[in-house]
Amino acid sequence: MTADDYVQQASEIFVFSDSFIRIRELIDDEASTIDDISEVILLDPALAGTVLKLANSPFFSYPGKIDTISKAVLVLGITEVYNLVIVFFTTEAFKNIDANQDYLEDFWIKSIDCALLMKFLGTSLGIAHAERLFILGLLHNLGELLVHQMTADKHSACESQDINLLPWIKQHKVLGFTYGECSAALLKEWQLPYSIFAPIRDQDVDDLSQYSTETQLLYVAKRVMSKNQLFKGQSIDYSDLLTKEQLELLCIDKKILENAVDYCALERLSLLMILNPSAAMLY
Repeated sequence: MTADDYVQQASEIFVFSDSFIRIRELIDDEASTIDDISEVILLDPALAGTVLKLANSPFFSYPGKIDTISKAVLVLGITEVYNLVIVFFTTEAFKNIDANQDYLEDFWIKSIDCALLMKFLGTSLGIAHAERLFILGLLHNLGELLVHQMTADKHSACESQDINLLPWIKQHKVLGFTYGECSAALLKEWQLPYSIFAPIRDQDVDDLSQYSTETQLLYVAKRVMSKNQLFKGQSIDYSDLLTKEQLELLCIDKKILENAVDYCALERLSLLMILNPSAAMLY
């Protein structure tokens, strides 16, 4: 099976709701207003509640209280609220996947860690609206869930905690593609913006100098997350996963990486409580 084969089967299992499709249409329509978008979000109480919780979380650090959806759109911007909508519907779409609960909780913890690392690194580099980078980290590995759901044996064959055979290399050996490439194919099928699926598709490229800052950041964040989650307990240094040249491209040093990990540990629980309460129980 190719990545596209997995995506085609997934399209029959993991389907976005009419609300998401309508919101996406409004975002693409220049004539739509804040009120138009707010009205559709309000039709789904669970969506509206999640958007408000995220908007008021420390993640955004807004000094006042955001108590209405229209204010959330006004304060955070249409694009950022759209990203929150994507986050909600993605977690909802995969909520009923046939998998061990411990595995799913671990999966979302890793995804949230990668997302928080993306935001911190982007902020440290002075990238405008660094919160938007969060979604790249959160969705970067959705392809793993597709492979787990449809071919559990191949998913097991892809597992690796060997620093000499990194998971994304083993995925390519077993499947012929990486989870990142499968994730991007799914997001493209869902008609998400190129700015989201392209960095996710390219997260495991070798020569980062030829790619966007978003791709470079995701490459780094994923490997920092892997050191602290996937290879937890092993005597592994950042240099085992990231070269000096790769970090110099972004002007990132070991101290910034350590600060990013500290930030992740500080904010992880609050986001888990919103996006995946069962995983938050681990903490």
